[in-house]
Amino acid sequence: MSPTGFKAIFIRSVLQIVRRPIYWAAFFILPLFCFLFLTNLMEDGLPSKVPAAMVDKDGSSLSRSITQNLNGMQMVDLVENCNSFTDARHLMQEGKVFGYFLIPENFEADLMAGRKPVITFYTNMTYFVPASLLFKTFKTTALYTKAGVAMTVFESVGADPNQVATMLMPVNINARGINNPGLNYAIYLCNSFLPCTLQLMILLVTCFSLGQEIKYGTSVRLMQMARGSIVRALFAKLLPQTCIWMVIAIFMESWLFNINGFPMHGSWLWITLSELMFVLACQGLALFFFGVFPNLRLSLSISALTGILSFSIAAFSFPVESMYPAIGIFSWILPIRYNFLIYIDQALNGIHIYYSRIWFVAYIVFMVIPFTMLWKIKRSMLRPVYAP
Repeated sequence: MSPTGFKAIFIRSVLQIVRRPIYWAAFFILPLFCFLFLTNLMEDGLPSKVPAAMVDKDGSSLSRSITQNLNGMQMVDLVENCNSFTDARHLMQEGKVFGYFLIPENFEADLMAGRKPVITFYTNMTYFVPASLLFKTFKTTALYTKAGVAMTVFESVGADPNQVATMLMPVNINARGINNPGLNYAIYLCNSFLPCTLQLMILLVTCFSLGQEIKYGTSVRLMQMARGSIVRALFAKLLPQTCIWMVIAIFMESWLFNINGFPMHGSWLWITLSELMFVLACQGLALFFFGVFPNLRLSLSISALTGILSFSIAAFSFPVESMYPAIGIFSWILPIRYNFLIYIDQALNGIHIYYSRIWFVAYIVFMVIPFTMLWKIKRSMLRPVYAP
């Protein structure tokens, strides 16, 4: 007689993981590759020396000074000095530069004569981050040039330099980057994209492992081993996966905060608890998807779609407050959103756990919702119908 019960299902699930290379790739190779790739990509924290081009149609001492000052800035690398607007545009279209700075003809003469010459700069916003950095640097250079010329003119007529400086900049700005003074992109992106990648893998593997049971008709045998209990069947089958995902989540936490040295201003206990509950919440959401679509292809499709869209809908790159309400509401039905909010509260801001309690409650909601679909999962397990 074949063994039945929780232990038998647990051992069966472990053997399935060990014997199938796809599980090894999903559990270890892909997540670890993503961890290493993204943190190595963002190792410098902020992109620097973005390739750009200069179009100097004036050739005066002032325009050469502007070119020298612009090339000396950290964010810009003037790799090309073009003779015309068309040449610079072609370079940007070919992807060799991300923007170009254009100084018109007779720039210095017109400026000194008060004819208000126009400085033009173009950036390729298809590449949002480097183009935004170029735009900021180009704009700063243009403003400094304007202020420098104005100061020279005023001083030439005998104005006091201190009075001129006060007139050009009546309000001094002291900008402070709270919790990220170095404007390190990695502190923000790595701690959002890596958990989001983990969420995607958990959704896919959970739906895949259950969908395979129905595809090959082994779900009937699984229910027999569980003595008809769908709770016992799912718990025993997914427990090995849960243990592995929790180990990966703890490694991710250590990789980010210990090895890469990202700031941790709060409690390690709450961050660790958040990662463990995040794994359970993702599995709960995957079970819910599988209950709604008890089919391998459909459940994998909805999991992949949800996981991929989480990178944008979870408000990593665009704030929820600025989204259309019909779109922004979807950010609140994703576990990764609450993982990110807890990270902000505990790791970056270091505030009391009282202010993050609602996000932990959201995790529990994700753990509970699959119970609404157990009846449908059980029916599909007992009467498997594979629809390719």
